[in-house]
Amino acid sequence: MSDGRRQEGPEYLLPLAVSRPSEAFAAAGALLEGTPDPRSASIAHQARAIVLRDSGHQAEAVTELRLALRLAKSSAELRRVADVQATLGLTLGLGGRPKEGLSALDQAVGNSRGVAAGRVLTRRGYLLRVLGRYDDALADLRQAITLLHRGHDQIWEARARTHRFLVYSALGQAAHADRDLVVAERLSAATGQVLESAMLVHNRADVAFQAGDLPAALGFLDAAAARYAALQTEWPSLAIDRCAVLLAAGLATEAVTTTEQVLQDHLRRGSKGTETAELLFAAAQAALAAGRSDLAEERAAAAGELFRRHGRHGWLARAMYVMVQAQYDAGRRGARLSTTAARLADQLDELNSSDAPAAHLLAGHLLAADGRKDATDRHLARAARFRHRGPTFGHAAGWLAHALRAEGRGATAATLIACRRGLEAAADHQRSLAAPELRAHAAGYGVELAALAQRHAVRRNDARMLLHWSEQWRASALALPPVRPPDDPELAADLAALRNVVRRLDATLVADRDTDRLQVERSRLESSIRARTRRHGSQGSGDAADPHRRDDVSTVIDGLGEHRLVEITALDDVLYAITVVGRRVRMYPIGPVGAAVRELELALFMLRRLAHGRAPAGALERLDAAGLRLQEVLLGPAAADLDDAPVLIVPPAALHAVPWAMLPALRSVPVVVAPSASIWLRAGRMPAPRHRRVALVVGPGLDGGKDETRRIGRVYPDAVVLTDGAATADNTLAALDGAWTAHIAAHGLFRRDNPLFSAIELDDGPLTLYDLGRLRRAPQRLVLSSCESGVAAPIGTDELLGAVSALVPLGTASLLATVVPVNDTTTAALMVDFHQRLRARASFGVALHEARTGVGDDPVAVATALSFVALGR
Repeated sequence: MSDGRRQEGPEYLLPLAVSRPSEAFAAAGALLEGTPDPRSASIAHQARAIVLRDSGHQAEAVTELRLALRLAKSSAELRRVADVQATLGLTLGLGGRPKEGLSALDQAVGNSRGVAAGRVLTRRGYLLRVLGRYDDALADLRQAITLLHRGHDQIWEARARTHRFLVYSALGQAAHADRDLVVAERLSAATGQVLESAMLVHNRADVAFQAGDLPAALGFLDAAAARYAALQTEWPSLAIDRCAVLLAAGLATEAVTTTEQVLQDHLRRGSKGTETAELLFAAAQAALAAGRSDLAEERAAAAGELFRRHGRHGWLARAMYVMVQAQYDAGRRGARLSTTAARLADQLDELNSSDAPAAHLLAGHLLAADGRKDATDRHLARAARFRHRGPTFGHAAGWLAHALRAEGRGATAATLIACRRGLEAAADHQRSLAAPELRAHAAGYGVELAALAQRHAVRRNDARMLLHWSEQWRASALALPPVRPPDDPELAADLAALRNVVRRLDATLVADRDTDRLQVERSRLESSIRARTRRHGSQGSGDAADPHRRDDVSTVIDGLGEHRLVEITALDDVLYAITVVGRRVRMYPIGPVGAAVRELELALFMLRRLAHGRAPAGALERLDAAGLRLQEVLLGPAAADLDDAPVLIVPPAALHAVPWAMLPALRSVPVVVAPSASIWLRAGRMPAPRHRRVALVVGPGLDGGKDETRRIGRVYPDAVVLTDGAATADNTLAALDGAWTAHIAAHGLFRRDNPLFSAIELDDGPLTLYDLGRLRRAPQRLVLSSCESGVAAPIGTDELLGAVSALVPLGTASLLATVVPVNDTTTAALMVDFHQRLRARASFGVALHEARTGVGDDPVAVATALSFVALGR
């Protein structure tokens, strides 16, 4: 303890308990080891209690405070008694005993005057805010700020303004909230309140979230987490707020993992306080968004019981809404459920809750199913108000309610206009994001709007209309203007460190040694990389690549040239095929999505087995039979529309990894695959690089890779060739950047748990899709000749995360990749033939088709050729 602090007396422990909790706890313990007077001992116990309370140990904190109160009373200092009463009241209230807490705080208010009264009123206002009594909280906090400002108590004025900021924020009064936050930040910085400064950074995340700026919100949360960690303090509300941002970003699975981990740690301490209830509620919301309705109902019920016990009626209504939504998602229906949903929606509306729009939308769905038209219209009208209110990412839901309301009136034109406006709102939000991961997940805001319009087209049997609306939101993340992250040396360092760790991890596994430490370091680096890329925002301009400025149907038809288009749409678990042959557009219902997925899995299994080079008797016949079954469940009668012309396939995300050449109708024609027809047209308009540079890269440990590349090198005599240890990440990225044509022969791995960490193996470790995302311009034409390079993770209905999502926005127009691991030996001959035809000015689709026809009748060679797909032009 410094000499200055000794002269101050023990009072310094109280602000230190909030600023540097670990230091305060140790200093208070040291003071109590001596023989302090009752007043000093009371302060020390109070400081220890504050640290214990803020770290989640409510029971221990109450014990310390009751002892502090007895000591304060024995000191006969009324101001000391009031201060301990106030801390005890707040601690009891936050610990789930609000009546006792408010009673103690009321006594403290009666026992204090001036600045001391301001401090007590701040704590009572804090508890009233937590209990949802916002008007009462504002009254206390306004009076507290006046008293504290008049008494020049900057530390407590900053605290009072922070709590008033949170009240204003909850009430949607952004201007008032921001003013309080700015003043609180200035005062906390001036008084050296380190923990409270961290909390204010945390609060900045809420401001960004309310404005719809998710990258900024994630950045503030990361910064606050780092500050809390440096102070060795836990802050459960950080996990609660992170959950809200992750859910808004569409990252529901991650929100479940994050929230459940913090919740379990919190429950192990035996806490039943207000933060426990809020953590349970956040976990329920996350589980609901992730489609885990049973877990959502369980967590919401537990949260609701605590909210009821604590008298937090507004929070109770939110928990009950999550329960009803979980029951609806699980298939429950009926008048009782719809009545409950309607009552909760009205209650949440009165409370100005952020859940009110979704609650009104749910009530509208349930009431519509009951045939209660007037009540349905009322709730949808209330939900529709939010198409212009609240965070920008919620506007699309408001437009959905507006569209459903118009549909209920039979106003088709108004319904479709609302769908278009809603997709524009969703696109505006999506454009504010830079990370491919966030853009892909953000597409979920437009899915229901597009589906609503598609259903109109199906009911009218209008093929052109279905094609129009299928294109409107298909692969919208890829249709956005590309956003290259700013040069970030720390991101580059993390990616290099990850390569090093993975290389060491592989060596350790081969040596059969313990890998725990390396696994922890790998997880840490991957978390850091994800966080860094997500924090990048985008101020994207509204150019022709915006998803709500798609090519119309006539432009698509005109742009097809000699190609036939087959666009497959998944709507309500049924596949529909739209064909465009010449200027004729037709629509065919095909069958269940599940049947197509099952046949696809069987076909891919057969191709994987043949990749090992052991062909069973009758292998070719079995491939033919599997291809015919695939055709029946993917194209059905639409196959009859195709002739000998080249074909463009636009599949839904769940069917992106189909070996299309297995289908009899497609076996004898060039086939290319694209995420959307508009993206295919855009790729065709892309100019070739001025310098037609070619890059050939060979990774380590690939049988036949060097021979393959050496033979391809004869086709391109001036190519940059990286092999024999030269294929490092830096060299490869330099060779790929802006190349006209690139060919990479390397082992690779598709990461289904996190697709953007999918990687190709280079001499210094894995090159991930995050690395490729740092290119200024991706190669215009790229061949990935091994592993599952064409596989991506479906996100929602029509979005993907994989090589396509990383490379297409950065300029790749043509990509040759595989849908299963392939046989290295037979791949070499196929790739040489492919490049020879490509060099002769054939397109990717034509070159692959012609190379495939030359493989003969060897089953392994045939399976290898069928495993490749041409993506793009």
